Amino acid sequence: MSTMKFGRFDIQAINFGSFRLDGGSMFGSVPKNLWSKKIVPDEENCIPLATRCLLISDSDRTFLVDVGMGEKWSEKSRQIFAIKNTPVDQLGFDPESVTDIILTHLHFDHAGGISRYVAGSTSEVELCYPKARVFLQEANWKNARSPTLKERASYLKENVDVLHDAKLELVRGSVEIYPDLWVHQVNGHTEGQQWIEIRSPEGAICYATDLIPTSHHVPVAYHMGYDICAGTILQEKDEFLASIVERGSILAFEHDPLVAAVKVKRDERGQYAVDKVIEI
Repeated sequence: MSTMKFGRFDIQAINFGSFRLDGGSMFGSVPKNLWSKKIVPDEENCIPLATRCLLISDSDRTFLVDVGMGEKWSEKSRQIFAIKNTPVDQLGFDPESVTDIILTHLHFDHAGGISRYVAGSTSEVELCYPKARVFLQEANWKNARSPTLKERASYLKENVDVLHDAKLELVRGSVEIYPDLWVHQVNGHTEGQQWIEIRSPEGAICYATDLIPTSHHVPVAYHMGYDICAGTILQEKDEFLASIVERGSILAFEHDPLVAAVKVKRDERGQYAVDKVIEI
């Protein structure tokens, strides 16, 4: 597995596996005759998605950003979501090497891999990375413990309650949690989501998580029906993309099945668009 040298860090894109979600829900109010030209749905109108996380390390610490969907799924759920997780021995890193975890938010496709069933049990769970410090926005911690009806199916107790046993470090807003490694709170997708910024003398890599889940969601109007507030996320996306273009930052995607990262430009109509693909 390739490693990208970026400033003080070595960075790897780790794909924990694939799953699918309804295409209409993934593109919200954008008509199917538009979004289906970008990504073709299956016979049940679902589109393929990745769980591409980042491994960020230097000589002292190793940060894992999000942890995939985990294995706590019934066969029915595996079929519904077409879950195909990457075997642990094929992920390309040693879980024991992880000193810190950054959870962008606690939806199941981002935090499901934080816990696993205790051997011999189908209900009792334990932490997958018990030694790691876990960074999470305080607002998302509060949100996940008391989710709205809209989000109740995404915030699962087995991924939330287990964090009481973790070395949980709650942060607020924009914080440099480690030299050149920042988290920034956004609230349009879910209250207390955080995107990740890795800074270096060459620029920045911005891991957008569900603010911009795939390369097909770069245009501002392309956002998810899962977002809790369309007005908020549109404003957050516009501000985020304006900064990306102005600074020439790399935009990294969590859910795009084929594209790990891109540079962004404004096209001839002044709209945000993919400029070129970047390999991580």
